[in-house]
Amino acid sequence: MLLRDLGIAALTAVVLVLDARASDGLAAQGLGVLAGTLAALTAFVVHEWGHLAGALGSGGTAHPAPSLASFFLFHFDVEKSDRRQFLMMSYGGYLATVLAVLLLALWIDPTRLSGQTCLVLSVVGIGVTLALEIPTTVRVARGGPLPQGGVYAGTPPA
Repeated sequence: MLLRDLGIAALTAVVLVLDARASDGLAAQGLGVLAGTLAALTAFVVHEWGHLAGALGSGGTAHPAPSLASFFLFHFDVEKSDRRQFLMMSYGGYLATVLAVLLLALWIDPTRLSGQTCLVLSVVGIGVTLALEIPTTVRVARGGPLPQGGVYAGTPPA
């Protein structure tokens, strides 16, 4: 997974540099959309690595994803982890997202199609996080049960 994600980040950097040098035209527009999409994907990958860092840094149990094609980087084992470890795993992803957004804000050009594409996709990604992840984190932080199933199951399905 690390090599896959480093490859995504490297490809993103190359395409963003090419996009910055591109002029007008259909090919430049396609490159802009690709660059913006890859930048947003890289931000998502950073978010996932933040979750993993939070999980492992707190002593939580995480199992690798079953394949390189997996959308998520790992499964967090709530059966072998406690509330504090779950919250640290959650906060790690949020902190990584903030860092990724700050880096993107410094790197992307909002006047280019790549920057606009990245901005739109990043806003969508943050919206999904707000809708799907934050309520679970808040519920657990307030003493609710740890979530079950999906990415919170023990060993992921093969």
